[in-house]
Amino acid sequence: MSKTKSSTIEVKGTTVAVLSSKDGDYISLTDMLRAKDGDFFISDWLRNRNTVEFLGIWESVFNPAFNYGEFATIRSQAGLNSYKISVKEWVDKTNAIGLKATPGRYGGTFAHPDIAFEFGMWISPEFKIYLVKEFRRLKDEENDRLQLGWNLQRTLAKINYRIHTDAIKETLLPPTVTKTQASLVYATEADLLNVALFGQTAKQWRDAHPDADGNIRDHAPLEQLVVLTNLESLNSVLIRQGLPQPERLLKLNEIAITQMRTLLSANNVKRLK
Repeated sequence: MSKTKSSTIEVKGTTVAVLSSKDGDYISLTDMLRAKDGDFFISDWLRNRNTVEFLGIWESVFNPAFNYGEFATIRSQAGLNSYKISVKEWVDKTNAIGLKATPGRYGGTFAHPDIAFEFGMWISPEFKIYLVKEFRRLKDEENDRLQLGWNLQRTLAKINYRIHTDAIKETLLPPTVTKTQASLVYATEADLLNVALFGQTAKQWRDAHPDADGNIRDHAPLEQLVVLTNLESLNSVLIRQGLPQPERLLKLNEIAITQMRTLLSANNVKRLK
């Protein structure tokens, strides 16, 4: 799965990974299995005749390349004591897309949400209900973040005219860059902006928040995202003017502090009205 984004949800005390890519969302059955009492394997679920019937119907609806001939053979054997099939064998034989056996960093067995919910029912009806609830919550949060990005330019148009004012509110202000920081050459221009606005590099933030999803910018409030957009434009101008990184860092940090004061003061006044 190329360009895969990994998220997690908590389902009845069990951490479950969710992978998102151009192929869609896939939920970890390997993680879900830990919530089932006793010693069970995914192959135990896959050998069940009702499971095979469900998977076959799902694939026939969503997968034009599904191999019905191989499926018919598997279905005829499903439920027999001697029958056993792995996820990899199921995918290889039927060209299925609903299940994935993924090696490497995000290794394990993953399933399309429709199938993962059915697997959740095999664990317990209660687990399935909470799985659906938490997955929907995750997608709602992602949609809210996308909506925020879509509205960012409109927000800039409404807020940026306040930048010229000089009101001050001492909350969430970027720290002043030190001479030591200014003397360093950062690996990327993105980290230069991170230091100017957040006072730290992306790596420093990750080291301080090892359990957090996303990066430093994913957790920034709207005011900081507004200023970040301005800094990106200003930095491009300073680069064209030939200013070295240390000088640009100091200038951008000063601008970030001023604009954050402005936006926070404006938002505070708005809340009081």
